[in-house]
Amino acid sequence: MTTAVKAENDQKTSKDRGGSFLRYILIRFLLIFPTIFILITTVFFLMRSTGDPITAALGGRLSPDELARRVEEAGYDRPLIIQYFDYLGDVVRGDFGTTFTDGREVTELLTTYGAATAELVFYGLIVAILIGVPGGMVAAAFRDRLPDAVLRIFGILAYATPVFFVGLLLKLIFSVKLGWLPVAGRVSTSGESTLRSITNPTPFYGLDALRLGDPALIKDIATHAVLPSLALGLLLGGVFLRLVRTNIIGTFERQYIESARSRGVKERRLVTHHALRPALIPVITVMGMQIALSLGGAVLTETTFEWKGLGYILVQYMQARDYVAVQGIVMLMAVIVAVTNFIVDIIAAFVDPRVRF
Repeated sequence: MTTAVKAENDQKTSKDRGGSFLRYILIRFLLIFPTIFILITTVFFLMRSTGDPITAALGGRLSPDELARRVEEAGYDRPLIIQYFDYLGDVVRGDFGTTFTDGREVTELLTTYGAATAELVFYGLIVAILIGVPGGMVAAAFRDRLPDAVLRIFGILAYATPVFFVGLLLKLIFSVKLGWLPVAGRVSTSGESTLRSITNPTPFYGLDALRLGDPALIKDIATHAVLPSLALGLLLGGVFLRLVRTNIIGTFERQYIESARSRGVKERRLVTHHALRPALIPVITVMGMQIALSLGGAVLTETTFEWKGLGYILVQYMQARDYVAVQGIVMLMAVIVAVTNFIVDIIAAFVDPRVRF
């Protein structure tokens, strides 16, 4: 009888946990929409605070009559609140407008150049994890000794040094002086011609190269990605290194670590098997916020390495004062941050069930 009651209680507890997790996911998912709405609204009114986009982009290059005619045709002479609701309707339909400088659909720009930025941020995160997690583990294992001091100084320099300065140094050393890696771009001219010959190409060069199965093309794309990924990854890697180190050291002070140590468990196993997972929970949580930092760093990285992504064209359209394009790009970056934070919250809930309650 007691066994049956216990089994029933365990089943109820399991159902409650499953329900709380699904409720947690649902709440986090629903929070995306008001977040995106607030971001869209903020970006819209900030961009329009300088005036209408046509006057900002073409003012001074057109006659007053021609400028007034274009403003009227685009509907920018209407009340701002009406323009705002029209813009919301267009966004829901996936229409972000057309650029004034080159007449391109903003949606097409976001798809093409957004894929390049996504690739760069992905490569940068891989570099950051490979540098930050092992580095933090080593620094914690050798606390207050030479390896710890060296890695702490490295971490401070990594996230304190401007990403464009790191990029220029990497270019000067590995491209100009040693000639090991390309100076700029996502792929060579011959590689770009090969990619264009693919049936139904995607905006992701790495994915298309794998689909084609051409080792020379894969190497070409990989060598072009090394320096931009390092420049962006070092920025994030320094943050991850210090977070992992601090949290592993904090975990070492817990009772179960002391108990394992008293039973003769080796220090290396304590770090890799017992202290690492609890230490990664804050890193996963912070990773969502670091995506915003990496997108900001991507603007400078793409400009430094002529990596044609959202950051690269954002600078060009800002110089041209094409605020329709700028508005679409900034809004997409904001949406990426919101969705990424949702994904990070789900991962954190898997790693640490306490965050579900």
